[in-house]
Amino acid sequence: MKIGMIGLGKMGGNLTRRLLQGGHDVVVYDRDAAAIADLVAAGAIGATGLSDLHARLGPEAVVWMMLPAGAPTEETVLALAGIARPGDVIIDGGNSFYKDDIRRAHLLKAQSVAYVDVGTSGGVWGFERGFCMMIGGDDAVVQRLDPIFATLAPGLGAIARTPGRQTDDDRAERGYIHAGPVGAGHFVKMVHNGIEYGLMQAYAEGFDILKGKAQAALPEDERYTINLTDVAEVWRRGSVVSSWLLDLSAIALTKDATLAQFDGRVADSGEGRWTIDAAMEEAVPANVLSAALFARYRSRVESTFGDKLLSAMRFGFGGHVETPQ
Repeated sequence: MKIGMIGLGKMGGNLTRRLLQGGHDVVVYDRDAAAIADLVAAGAIGATGLSDLHARLGPEAVVWMMLPAGAPTEETVLALAGIARPGDVIIDGGNSFYKDDIRRAHLLKAQSVAYVDVGTSGGVWGFERGFCMMIGGDDAVVQRLDPIFATLAPGLGAIARTPGRQTDDDRAERGYIHAGPVGAGHFVKMVHNGIEYGLMQAYAEGFDILKGKAQAALPEDERYTINLTDVAEVWRRGSVVSSWLLDLSAIALTKDATLAQFDGRVADSGEGRWTIDAAMEEAVPANVLSAALFARYRSRVESTFGDKLLSAMRFGFGGHVETPQ
Protein backbone atom coordinates (compact mmCIF):
# COMPACT_ATOMS: atom_id res chain seq x y z
CA MET A 1 0.00 0.00 0.00
CA LYS A 2 0.92 3.65 -0.27
CA ILE A 3 0.89 5.68 2.94
CA GLY A 4 2.07 9.05 4.18
CA MET A 5 3.98 9.38 7.46
CA ILE A 6 4.06 12.71 9.29
CA GLY A 7 6.52 12.89 12.18
CA LEU A 8 9.77 11.01 11.78
CA GLY A 9 11.09 10.84 15.33
CA LYS A 10 12.05 7.67 17.20
CA MET A 11 8.67 6.01 16.61
CA GLY A 12 7.68 7.52 13.26
CA GLY A 13 11.06 6.79 11.75
CA ASN A 14 10.99 3.14 12.82
CA LEU A 15 7.39 2.70 11.65
CA THR A 16 8.46 4.02 8.26
CA ARG A 17 11.47 1.70 8.07
CA ARG A 18 9.35 -1.32 8.93
CA LEU A 19 6.77 -0.37 6.29
CA LEU A 20 9.50 0.06 3.68
CA GLN A 21 10.97 -3.29 4.64
CA GLY A 22 7.51 -4.79 4.12
CA GLY A 23 7.27 -3.47 0.58
CA HIS A 24 4.97 -0.47 1.13
CA ASP A 25 5.47 2.91 -0.53
CA VAL A 26 5.88 5.61 2.12
CA VAL A 27 5.79 9.36 1.55
CA VAL A 28 7.38 11.14 4.51
CA TYR A 29 7.36 14.62 6.01
CA ASP A 30 8.88 16.18 9.10
CA ARG A 31 9.92 19.70 10.03
CA ASP A 32 13.46 18.31 10.31
CA ALA A 33 14.87 18.05 6.78
CA ALA A 34 17.62 15.69 7.98
CA ALA A 35 15.01 13.20 9.21
CA ILE A 36 13.39 13.24 5.77
CA ALA A 37 16.75 12.76 4.07
CA ASP A 38 17.61 9.75 6.25
CA LEU A 39 14.40 7.98 5.26
CA VAL A 40 14.65 8.94 1.61
CA ALA A 41 18.03 7.21 1.66
CA ALA A 42 16.22 4.15 3.03
CA GLY A 43 13.73 4.18 0.15
CA ALA A 44 10.98 6.59 1.24
CA ILE A 45 9.60 9.44 -0.89
CA GLY A 46 10.28 12.86 0.59
CA ALA A 47 7.67 15.62 0.72
CA THR A 48 8.20 19.35 1.19
CA GLY A 49 5.06 19.90 3.24
CA LEU A 50 1.59 18.55 4.05
CA SER A 51 0.09 19.59 0.72
CA ASP A 52 2.95 18.01 -1.21
CA LEU A 53 2.66 14.81 0.82
CA HIS A 54 -1.09 14.66 0.21
CA ALA A 55 -0.70 15.27 -3.52
CA ARG A 56 1.89 12.50 -3.83
CA LEU A 57 -0.50 9.99 -2.24
CA GLY A 58 -3.27 10.41 -4.80
CA PRO A 59 -6.98 9.53 -4.34
CA GLU A 60 -8.12 7.87 -1.10
CA ALA A 61 -4.93 8.93 0.62
CA VAL A 62 -3.87 7.27 3.87
CA VAL A 63 -1.93 9.57 6.19
CA TRP A 64 -0.40 8.39 9.48
CA MET A 65 0.54 11.04 12.06
CA MET A 66 3.18 10.16 14.66
CA LEU A 67 3.30 13.39 16.62
CA PRO A 68 3.18 14.47 20.28
CA ALA A 69 -0.32 14.53 21.74
CA GLY A 70 -2.00 17.89 22.08
CA ALA A 71 -1.31 20.96 19.94
CA PRO A 72 1.06 19.36 17.36
CA THR A 73 -1.47 16.63 16.54
CA GLU A 74 -4.48 18.95 16.71
CA GLU A 75 -2.92 21.50 14.38
CA THR A 76 -1.92 18.81 11.89
CA VAL A 77 -5.41 17.26 11.87
CA LEU A 78 -6.93 20.66 11.13
CA ALA A 79 -4.38 21.32 8.39
CA LEU A 80 -5.07 17.93 6.80
CA ALA A 81 -8.82 18.54 7.07
CA GLY A 82 -8.33 21.61 4.90
CA ILE A 83 -6.82 19.59 2.02
CA ALA A 84 -8.39 16.14 2.45
CA ARG A 85 -10.63 14.56 -0.17
CA PRO A 86 -13.61 12.22 0.40
CA GLY A 87 -12.33 8.69 0.93
CA ASP A 88 -9.10 9.77 2.63
CA VAL A 89 -8.06 8.26 5.96
CA ILE A 90 -6.21 10.08 8.73
CA ILE A 91 -4.52 7.88 11.33
CA ASP A 92 -3.27 9.13 14.68
CA GLY A 93 -0.67 6.67 15.96
CA GLY A 94 0.52 8.85 18.85
CA ASN A 95 -0.75 8.97 22.41
CA SER A 96 -3.75 11.25 22.01
CA PHE A 97 -6.59 11.42 24.53
CA TYR A 98 -9.41 9.19 23.29
CA LYS A 99 -12.07 11.89 23.71
CA ASP A 100 -10.09 14.09 21.32
CA ASP A 101 -10.24 11.24 18.79
CA ILE A 102 -14.03 11.15 19.00
CA ARG A 103 -14.28 14.89 18.47
CA ARG A 104 -11.88 14.85 15.51
CA ALA A 105 -13.69 11.92 13.89
CA HIS A 106 -16.99 13.83 13.98
CA LEU A 107 -15.29 16.84 12.37
CA LEU A 108 -13.80 14.76 9.55
CA LYS A 109 -16.90 12.63 8.97
CA ALA A 110 -18.71 15.70 7.64
CA GLN A 111 -16.12 15.72 4.83
CA SER A 112 -16.42 11.93 4.25
CA VAL A 113 -12.88 11.55 5.62
CA ALA A 114 -12.25 8.62 7.98
CA TYR A 115 -10.31 8.87 11.21
CA VAL A 116 -8.53 5.95 12.87
CA ASP A 117 -6.73 5.97 16.22
CA VAL A 118 -3.89 3.53 16.83
CA GLY A 119 -2.42 3.04 20.27
CA THR A 120 1.13 2.04 19.37
CA SER A 121 3.49 0.23 21.74
CA GLY A 122 6.99 -0.96 20.99
CA GLY A 123 9.20 2.04 21.67
CA VAL A 124 12.59 2.34 20.07
CA TRP A 125 12.73 -1.45 19.63
CA GLY A 126 9.69 -1.58 17.35
CA PHE A 127 11.56 -1.78 14.05
CA GLU A 128 13.17 -5.06 15.10
CA ARG A 129 10.46 -6.51 17.34
CA GLY A 130 7.37 -5.12 15.66
CA PHE A 131 4.74 -2.81 17.12
CA CYS A 132 1.83 -3.88 19.29
CA MET A 133 -1.22 -1.93 18.12
CA MET A 134 -4.67 -1.21 19.55
CA ILE A 135 -6.92 0.24 16.84
CA GLY A 136 -10.11 2.27 16.93
CA GLY A 137 -12.25 3.04 13.89
CA ASP A 138 -14.99 1.87 11.53
CA ASP A 139 -14.83 -1.80 10.59
CA ALA A 140 -14.54 -1.28 6.83
CA VAL A 141 -11.80 1.32 7.17
CA VAL A 142 -9.74 -0.76 9.59
CA GLN A 143 -10.09 -3.78 7.29
CA ARG A 144 -8.88 -1.68 4.35
CA LEU A 145 -5.77 -0.74 6.34
CA ASP A 146 -5.04 -4.31 7.45
CA PRO A 147 -1.96 -4.78 5.19
CA ILE A 148 -0.33 -1.83 6.98
CA PHE A 149 -1.08 -3.15 10.45
CA ALA A 150 -0.02 -6.68 9.55
CA THR A 151 3.37 -5.37 8.39
CA LEU A 152 3.96 -3.27 11.48
CA ALA A 153 2.88 -5.95 13.97
CA PRO A 154 5.31 -8.48 15.48
CA GLY A 155 3.53 -11.51 14.00
CA LEU A 156 3.19 -14.87 15.73
CA GLY A 157 6.91 -15.11 16.37
CA ALA A 158 8.14 -17.58 18.98
CA ILE A 159 5.50 -16.85 21.62
CA ALA A 160 3.50 -19.98 22.44
CA ARG A 161 -0.19 -19.78 21.64
CA THR A 162 -2.52 -19.48 24.63
CA PRO A 163 -3.89 -22.96 25.48
CA GLY A 164 -7.59 -23.26 24.71
CA ARG A 165 -7.80 -20.07 22.65
CA GLN A 166 -10.12 -20.66 19.68
CA THR A 167 -11.01 -17.84 17.30
CA ASP A 168 -11.22 -17.17 13.58
CA ASP A 169 -9.53 -13.79 14.12
CA ASP A 170 -5.82 -14.25 14.85
CA ARG A 171 -4.92 -10.55 14.78
CA ALA A 172 -4.44 -10.41 18.56
CA GLU A 173 -1.97 -13.29 18.34
CA ARG A 174 -0.12 -11.43 15.61
CA GLY A 175 0.13 -8.30 17.75
CA TYR A 176 -2.77 -6.02 16.88
CA ILE A 177 -6.49 -5.72 17.61
CA HIS A 178 -9.45 -3.74 16.38
CA ALA A 179 -10.55 -2.59 19.82
CA GLY A 180 -13.78 -0.88 18.73
CA PRO A 181 -15.10 2.42 17.33
CA VAL A 182 -13.04 5.60 17.11
CA GLY A 183 -11.29 6.31 20.41
CA ALA A 184 -11.26 2.68 21.58
CA GLY A 185 -7.69 2.12 20.40
CA HIS A 186 -6.26 5.02 22.34
CA PHE A 187 -8.45 4.16 25.34
CA VAL A 188 -6.95 0.64 25.51
CA LYS A 189 -3.44 2.06 25.02
CA MET A 190 -4.11 4.60 27.76
CA VAL A 191 -4.94 1.85 30.25
CA HIS A 192 -1.93 -0.14 28.96
CA ASN A 193 0.30 2.78 29.93
CA GLY A 194 -1.39 3.12 33.30
CA ILE A 195 -0.63 -0.55 33.98
CA GLU A 196 2.91 0.04 32.75
CA TYR A 197 3.33 2.68 35.48
CA GLY A 198 2.25 0.17 38.12
CA LEU A 199 4.53 -2.61 36.88
CA MET A 200 7.50 -0.29 36.69
CA GLN A 201 6.84 1.07 40.17
CA ALA A 202 6.69 -2.45 41.61
CA TYR A 203 10.11 -3.29 40.17
CA ALA A 204 11.52 0.06 41.29
CA GLU A 205 10.34 -0.34 44.88
CA GLY A 206 11.44 -3.97 45.06
CA PHE A 207 14.98 -3.24 43.91
CA ASP A 208 15.13 -0.24 46.24
CA ILE A 209 14.31 -2.57 49.16
CA LEU A 210 17.01 -5.01 48.04
CA LYS A 211 19.57 -2.20 47.81
CA GLY A 212 18.57 -0.78 51.20
CA LYS A 213 19.30 -4.03 53.02
CA ALA A 214 22.98 -3.01 53.31
CA GLN A 215 22.32 0.23 55.19
CA ALA A 216 24.07 0.88 58.49
CA ALA A 217 20.79 1.55 60.31
CA LEU A 218 20.01 -2.18 60.31
CA PRO A 219 21.49 -4.68 62.80
CA GLU A 220 24.85 -5.86 61.50
CA ASP A 221 23.84 -9.50 61.18
CA GLU A 222 20.76 -8.51 59.15
CA ARG A 223 22.66 -6.51 56.55
CA TYR A 224 23.05 -8.03 53.10
CA THR A 225 24.99 -6.55 50.21
CA ILE A 226 22.90 -7.99 47.40
CA ASN A 227 24.12 -7.98 43.82
CA LEU A 228 21.21 -6.30 42.06
CA THR A 229 22.57 -7.13 38.63
CA ASP A 230 22.54 -10.83 39.47
CA VAL A 231 19.05 -10.61 40.97
CA ALA A 232 17.67 -9.01 37.81
CA GLU A 233 19.40 -11.66 35.72
CA VAL A 234 18.20 -14.65 37.72
CA TRP A 235 14.62 -13.33 37.81
CA ARG A 236 14.67 -13.19 34.01
CA ARG A 237 15.08 -16.97 33.91
CA GLY A 238 12.06 -18.97 35.03
CA SER A 239 10.70 -16.46 37.55
CA VAL A 240 7.01 -15.51 37.61
CA VAL A 241 8.03 -11.83 37.61
CA SER A 242 10.04 -12.08 34.37
CA SER A 243 9.10 -9.51 31.71
CA TRP A 244 10.52 -7.16 29.12
CA LEU A 245 10.67 -4.42 31.74
CA LEU A 246 12.82 -6.72 33.87
CA ASP A 247 15.00 -7.38 30.80
CA LEU A 248 15.50 -3.64 30.42
CA SER A 249 16.29 -3.32 34.14
CA ALA A 250 18.90 -6.06 33.82
CA ILE A 251 20.49 -4.28 30.84
CA ALA A 252 20.65 -0.98 32.74
CA LEU A 253 22.07 -2.56 35.91
CA THR A 254 24.67 -4.49 33.89
CA LYS A 255 25.89 -1.24 32.37
CA ASP A 256 26.09 0.44 35.78
CA ALA A 257 24.77 -1.07 39.00
CA THR A 258 24.57 2.40 40.58
CA LEU A 259 22.55 3.90 37.67
CA ALA A 260 24.68 7.00 38.09
CA GLN A 261 23.62 8.51 34.76
CA PHE A 262 20.04 8.90 36.03
CA ASP A 263 18.83 11.51 38.50
CA GLY A 264 15.54 9.70 39.09
CA ARG A 265 13.26 12.58 38.15
CA VAL A 266 10.57 10.57 36.39
CA ALA A 267 8.28 12.20 33.84
CA ASP A 268 4.74 11.13 33.01
CA SER A 269 3.46 11.59 29.48
CA GLY A 270 -0.24 11.95 30.30
CA GLU A 271 -1.70 8.47 29.83
CA GLY A 272 -1.33 7.62 33.52
CA ARG A 273 -3.32 10.70 34.49
CA TRP A 274 -6.00 9.92 31.91
CA THR A 275 -6.24 6.35 33.18
CA ILE A 276 -6.90 7.58 36.72
CA ASP A 277 -9.48 10.05 35.33
CA ALA A 278 -11.25 7.13 33.62
CA ALA A 279 -11.17 5.13 36.85
CA MET A 280 -12.79 8.07 38.63
CA GLU A 281 -15.50 8.35 35.96
CA GLU A 282 -16.23 4.62 36.22
CA ALA A 283 -15.89 4.44 40.03
CA VAL A 284 -13.26 1.70 39.62
CA PRO A 285 -10.66 1.46 42.43
CA ALA A 286 -7.16 1.92 40.99
CA ASN A 287 -4.97 1.93 44.07
CA VAL A 288 -1.76 0.67 42.46
CA LEU A 289 -2.00 2.76 39.31
CA SER A 290 -2.76 6.00 41.17
CA ALA A 291 0.05 5.37 43.67
CA ALA A 292 2.47 4.76 40.81
CA LEU A 293 1.45 8.05 39.18
CA PHE A 294 1.84 9.99 42.42
CA ALA A 295 5.25 8.37 42.96
CA ARG A 296 6.40 9.99 39.72
CA TYR A 297 5.26 13.37 40.99
CA ARG A 298 7.18 12.79 44.22
CA SER A 299 10.33 11.80 42.31
CA ARG A 300 10.64 15.34 41.00
CA VAL A 301 11.01 16.61 44.56
CA GLU A 302 13.17 13.92 46.16
CA SER A 303 14.30 10.88 44.18
CA THR A 304 15.38 7.39 45.28
CA PHE A 305 17.35 4.55 43.71
CA GLY A 306 14.00 3.09 42.66
CA ASP A 307 13.28 6.31 40.77
CA LYS A 308 16.58 5.91 38.95
CA LEU A 309 15.49 2.43 37.89
CA LEU A 310 12.19 3.86 36.61
CA SER A 311 14.18 6.34 34.52
CA ALA A 312 16.42 3.55 33.27
CA MET A 313 13.43 1.47 32.16
CA ARG A 314 11.80 4.43 30.41
CA PHE A 315 15.04 5.17 28.60
CA GLY A 316 15.38 1.49 27.73
CA PHE A 317 12.03 1.01 26.01
CA GLY A 318 11.33 4.49 24.67
CA GLY A 319 14.52 6.54 24.74
CA HIS A 320 12.76 8.89 27.17
CA VAL A 321 15.01 11.39 28.91
CA GLU A 322 14.44 12.59 32.43
CA THR A 323 12.46 15.67 33.41
CA PRO A 324 14.81 18.70 33.21
CA GLN A 325 15.91 19.99 36.60
